[in-house]
Amino acid sequence: MEETYLLKHPGVKKKILAGGTGPLPHFPPGTKLVFHFQTLLDNFERTVVDDSRLASRPAEIFVGKMFKLEVWETLLTSMRVGEVAEFWCDAVHTGLYPIVSKGMRLIAQGKDPLEGQRHMCGMGNLFHYHSTGFPELDELMRTPQSLIFIMELLQVGDPMSYHRESWMMEKDEKLSTVPLLHMRGNAMVKQRQFREAASEYKEAVLLLKTVQSREMPGDVDYMNLARMIIPLELNYCQCMLELHEYYQVIEHINELLDKHKDCVKGYYKRAKAHAAVWNEKEARRDFNMVAHLDPTLASLVHRELKALSECMKEKYWEEKDVYWNKLEAKDEKEEEEKVDEEEENKDAQDGDEGGKDDRDDKTEGKDWQQMLRLVMLLQEQGKVLMKEKDFQEAASKFKEALDYVDFLQNKQVHRGDEDWESLEKVRLPLTLNLSQCMLELQHYQQVVQLNDKLLESHQGHFKALYQRARAHAALCNNEEARRDLAAVEKLDSQFKPFVRQELKKLGENLRSMHAQQNKTYWDATREKWGPGQARQKSVTRGSGDSEEQADDINQSCQTKKEEESDNENTASAEVTEDNGGPDEDSCTLTTTAAVSDSVASGRLA
Repeated sequence: MEETYLLKHPGVKKKILAGGTGPLPHFPPGTKLVFHFQTLLDNFERTVVDDSRLASRPAEIFVGKMFKLEVWETLLTSMRVGEVAEFWCDAVHTGLYPIVSKGMRLIAQGKDPLEGQRHMCGMGNLFHYHSTGFPELDELMRTPQSLIFIMELLQVGDPMSYHRESWMMEKDEKLSTVPLLHMRGNAMVKQRQFREAASEYKEAVLLLKTVQSREMPGDVDYMNLARMIIPLELNYCQCMLELHEYYQVIEHINELLDKHKDCVKGYYKRAKAHAAVWNEKEARRDFNMVAHLDPTLASLVHRELKALSECMKEKYWEEKDVYWNKLEAKDEKEEEEKVDEEEENKDAQDGDEGGKDDRDDKTEGKDWQQMLRLVMLLQEQGKVLMKEKDFQEAASKFKEALDYVDFLQNKQVHRGDEDWESLEKVRLPLTLNLSQCMLELQHYQQVVQLNDKLLESHQGHFKALYQRARAHAALCNNEEARRDLAAVEKLDSQFKPFVRQELKKLGENLRSMHAQQNKTYWDATREKWGPGQARQKSVTRGSGDSEEQADDINQSCQTKKEEESDNENTASAEVTEDNGGPDEDSCTLTTTAAVSDSVASGRLA
C-alpha cells in the first residue's frame, strides 16, 4: 500500500497493510475501541518492544477520555474495522509511551497499575522512583525516539452498550455507584456468595480511592472518603476470611491499620487470620489489642485466646507424631546398623571397655544435628507438660535435654567457642524450667543445687536468684533466703512488695518449724547467736529471767532441723522463659492473688 501523511498531524506517517471492511465508523466521545498493537523501535532490526497478542486480551481505549498517549486515539480513529496499518510517529508524540507501556504490562500481569504511586501525576511518580521497573522502557525515557506502531482495529463499540469503567465515570457518578455496590455485596454475603461479594466490595473501594486520589491529603473531603473506605475494606476482608484467603486478609488489614490504628475490627480480623495460619505470637498480640481498645470485648478475646491455645496444642501433638516417628525410625535404623557393626567387631575389642553410662547410650548413633533437634523437641514437650501440671514428666524431659547439651558441650565444642556459648544460651532456659518443676514438686534441695550451678556462670540472674530464694525459704534457711531476696529487690525495685510477701511467709515457716520442734523464742535465739549472746539479749530486753533460769533454758535447748512442713501456702512465682536464652530478661511474677493459677499452670514462655 501507498504511504500517506495524516492531515493536521505532522510527524505521523501511515501505511495501510490490510484494508478494513465497511465505511469509516463514527467515533463519538466514550466510544470503546478494541485493538491489537505491536510497538517497534525505528532501527534497522525493527526491535519489538511490546506486542498485545502475547497478553491475555487486546488493548482498549475510549474516545475523548484523555488517554495518556493522545496520538493513539488519532491513529485509531483513522482506521476501519478489521484494518491493519503501520504508523511511524516522531519522538514528539511518543514521549509518554514508557508510562503507557508500564501500565499495560502491569495489567497483563494482573497487578494494579497505580499500586505504590504517590498523590501526583504519572511523570511525577516516574521521577520520584527513578525507574519504570523495565530496562528497555527506562532507556526510552532517557532518550526519547520515534517509534513504529502496527495496529489492527478489532471492534468499535456503542458508547452506551457496555459497563462503564470506574475511570470513565465522573466524581458524582462514582459516589452514587458506591452505595449500590455495597448493598449488592451485602446481599451476596447473605446468600454466602463470598467471592462475588468480595468483587463488589473491591470495586466500591477502587471507586472511592479514585475519587480520593484527586483530593488533597488531610482535607475534610479526603478524610471523609477514608472513613467511607473502612467498612468496605473490612467487609472485603471478612469475605476473604470465609474463603480462607488469610494472607490477603493480613496484607489488606496491615495497610488499613497503618492509616487507622484504632480500628478494633481490623485488629480482630487480622488476629483471626494470624490464628488460622498458626502465627500464635501475632494473633495473641492482636487479640490483646482488641481487648485494650474495647474492654467490653474482653470475654470474647478470652474465648478466642483459649481456643487458640487448644488449636496450637493440637497442632503441636500432630506435628510431634509425624516428625518424632520419622526421627525415631531413622534413629532405630542407624542403631541397628551400629549394633551390627559392633557385633562384627566384638571379638576384636577388649573386655575392659564394656559398659557405657546412660548418657552415652542416649547419644550413641546420633549426630549433633539430631541431638539439637531432640533438645528443642524435648523442651517443647516439657513446656506442654508443665501447662498440663505434669511436673514430674516435664522434669524428666528437661533433664534429658540437658544431658544432650552436656554431651555436646563436653565432646563436640570447646569452652569459649561461639558454639559453646550458643549451647550455654540453650542450657539457661532448660535449667530454669527444670528448677521450676522441682520447686512445684517440693524438691527444694535440688532447686538450690541447680541454681547454685547456674549462678556460677550467670551471676546475678534475676530468675535464678528468686527460685533459689523460694527454695531456701521453704527449707527454713533464713540467712540464705534473706540474702537472695535482698539481691532480687536490688535488681528490680518494683519487686519489693513480692519480696515482703516472701519474707512474711519465711517468718511463718520458721515459727511453724519451731512449734513442731517445741522450741521457744529463746531456744531459737540461742541456736542463732550462741549461749552468751542469748543471755546478753535476755538481760537487755529486761526479761526478768535469772541466770539459773537462763542456764536451764540453754541446757534444755537441743538444735535439730527437720524437713519442711507440708502446709506451705506461699505465693507462687510464675516465671516465663522464652526459647531465646539469657538475654531475654522479661519475666512475669504473680502475687498471692494468683497462687492457685500460677501453681496449677506452671507456665513457660
